[in-house]
Amino acid sequence: MSVIWESVGRNWPLVLPLGVLLTVMAAGWFVRKVLFQFLEGWAAKSTGRFDGVLVQAIRGPFLFWVLILALHLTAQSSELPARATELIGKALLILWIVSLTVVASRLAGSMVGLYGRELSSALPVTTLTRSLASLAVAIVGILILLDTLSISVTPILTALGVGGLAVALALQETLSNLFAGVYVSLAGQVRVGDYVKLETGDEGYVTDISWRSTTLRALPNNLIVVPNSRLGNVIVTNYHLPEKRMSLLVPIGVSYEHDPDVIERILLEEATAGAGEIPGLLAEPAPMVRFIPGFGDSSLNFTLICQVAEFVDQYLVQHHLRKRIFKRFRQEKIEIPFPIRTVYFKHPKEA
Repeated sequence: MSVIWESVGRNWPLVLPLGVLLTVMAAGWFVRKVLFQFLEGWAAKSTGRFDGVLVQAIRGPFLFWVLILALHLTAQSSELPARATELIGKALLILWIVSLTVVASRLAGSMVGLYGRELSSALPVTTLTRSLASLAVAIVGILILLDTLSISVTPILTALGVGGLAVALALQETLSNLFAGVYVSLAGQVRVGDYVKLETGDEGYVTDISWRSTTLRALPNNLIVVPNSRLGNVIVTNYHLPEKRMSLLVPIGVSYEHDPDVIERILLEEATAGAGEIPGLLAEPAPMVRFIPGFGDSSLNFTLICQVAEFVDQYLVQHHLRKRIFKRFRQEKIEIPFPIRTVYFKHPKEA
């Protein structure tokens, strides 16, 4: 036993710091296990979704923070020179600020994703807005880090100002896409989830607006990637603004033998009855029929006007509505004529 105590006494400068390191790490692991069991239960009972996101955000780096604390206490309890202890403390402080900045930056992006759609005054939730929120927090963290290192920000800003022109010229296209994406997001005329059609003919649902491009999902389930700068310079038709509801025009032609009033009544009856049975067909505003374009070459041409819930509903509505009208025409013996042409043959005069 005396030999053991003698060995411990000779190595005491190493035993004490090692003991502090192991003790703090073990205590931190135990606190993490108990603390997160409580926090997860609390988040499960809470009605807010941010609680769960916060718990998941700090779960990973918690042990890293415990390690930083353990190394700091270990250095303080060791017999290292004061200069070395000071350098270790500053390095650990830098690591803590960097890790905290990373966590806060990710958390800011998650908050934008969680609450951006619920707040009418908030920016639209896109990759660009989440990235901007994360970048803003990262910049604050960098400024705190520079202040901790006693580095003046003024010379850095001066250098950035001098070199900013060269960088702007080199990244002209990239910056153009970035600012165009910011403008598109702030304007609110093209939002994630809207169905839009570009002047070029490309159309689809807006799935995301990033710092470089806007992504559309076409109806065949293909992705169309449009540079933000180009999106800001073309004519865009947004089928979801000012509201999703839109008019559907169905052209119908019948024989000249039929009464236009009868045709109008039948079309209105079928459209009104279909509003309660066809998905996407709205009863209000009420359907209407117009004798337009009117007199055709071989038929009386009508236009049935009804309302659908949104752009893509028009295809299914037309499918079912045309079938209903065709069956009703058959029941009422209403003829849908084929094109008729009268051809006159003129014999050449005999010589």
